[in-house]
Amino acid sequence: MNFIVLSSSGGTTFQAVIDRIADGFLTARCLGLVTDRADRGCIEKARKANLPARIVERKNGWTRDEYDRHLDHAILDLFDECRLSQKNPLCHPEVRAGLIACIGWMWLLSPWFVRTWRGRILNVHPALLPLHPGRHPHEEVLATCEKESGMTIHWVDEGVDTGPIIVQKKCSVLPGDTLETLKTRVQELEKEWYPKVLQKLDTQPSETVSP
Repeated sequence: MNFIVLSSSGGTTFQAVIDRIADGFLTARCLGLVTDRADRGCIEKARKANLPARIVERKNGWTRDEYDRHLDHAILDLFDECRLSQKNPLCHPEVRAGLIACIGWMWLLSPWFVRTWRGRILNVHPALLPLHPGRHPHEEVLATCEKESGMTIHWVDEGVDTGPIIVQKKCSVLPGDTLETLKTRVQELEKEWYPKVLQKLDTQPSETVSP
């Protein structure tokens, strides 16, 4: 299975995926990164791993649909590069035969984009969905004094973190937790489980991932 990473973050979990490819655990093949800004930390991680990166900056006046069409073009460009490269003879001839792995992608994808890639967009959300969807889950968990949090890996649909759940993992919310300490604890789950889910989808694509 080939996949492309979509990220607008520092790339902590992306680095975990890169590391599991390097140590041989993950046999799925990352073909590159698409991000939204040149100063994102994920770009440096891609370059250190010799992965190509594409930057699709948001322009004033673009609708979500217009931006996502440019995003789609960048993703297809990476798949095309794979198919045309002598170094990547195993790339599938179909244009959209790979997976999009959203790792720290902070923008809602348009209905057009989701329809175009339906069933092939994976996302990780740092909360126990359906609780706390959206962009500020850690703040909400702390504000509501919850005793546990965690992460959810799910397929993307047209809603906000409403797609079918693949796996969830929990962690405790400790007395005195701050935004950073909770975020770090949840990221440890993401770093462990995102590569595991990718590997499961690579080896048994029709199977559900066991908890």
